Amino acid sequence: MLYLLFFLFLLAVAFSQNAALYQVIRPCVLLLLSIYFFFTTRLKGRFHKRLFTGLVFGTIADFLIVNHTQTGAYVFAAYCLAAIYYIRAFYLDFRSAQELDKRGARIGIVACTILGMGCYSYIRPHLNGDVFPAMVSTFLTSMLLMMAIFRNLRVNVTSFNLITAGTACLALTVFLFALNKYMESSEITALLMLSTYVVGQYLVVIGGIERKLLNQDTI
Repeated sequence: MLYLLFFLFLLAVAFSQNAALYQVIRPCVLLLLSIYFFFTTRLKGRFHKRLFTGLVFGTIADFLIVNHTQTGAYVFAAYCLAAIYYIRAFYLDFRSAQELDKRGARIGIVACTILGMGCYSYIRPHLNGDVFPAMVSTFLTSMLLMMAIFRNLRVNVTSFNLITAGTACLALTVFLFALNKYMESSEITALLMLSTYVVGQYLVVIGGIERKLLNQDTI
């Protein structure tokens, strides 16, 4: 409930275009989630440590981007590291029982590849000099969603559903960001992007907290 109120307040601040207040509030999304995740899980295993590290890098990236830093490369690097640590966390669950759900894994690979290539092809003519960052972002986003899908039958249903839905929201956020930056910028797209980002991160964190590895050899 508190997070919902914070989310609504953040949307109100973004809609009011109060830049000074937005610069303070926006990085607090992941900061609050990171603190909650830390004290709830105590970072007991490698999964929680990797997910928490991803949250930290995401918080750094949010802080840099809202403060209009000129070091765009650092923002990009921080977001990439956040995605990589999320992927590494999800990979631990997949590795716990790699022989399970091979059909689902193949479907996930095909679906994520088609979606990634489709989104990139749509944005590609408008990228100008940002082809490489867009390619890297597309690859990492596809891998993130793919690894979330690979967790099926390896963790409890609640965690799987929450994290898969969360990563889908984050993938949509990346696409909306590209639309807003390279094609037609609009307040509606920006608010949708903020909404999917905040909801996506929340779902991933709650999914991480609720995670129960079905294989007894807990990682």
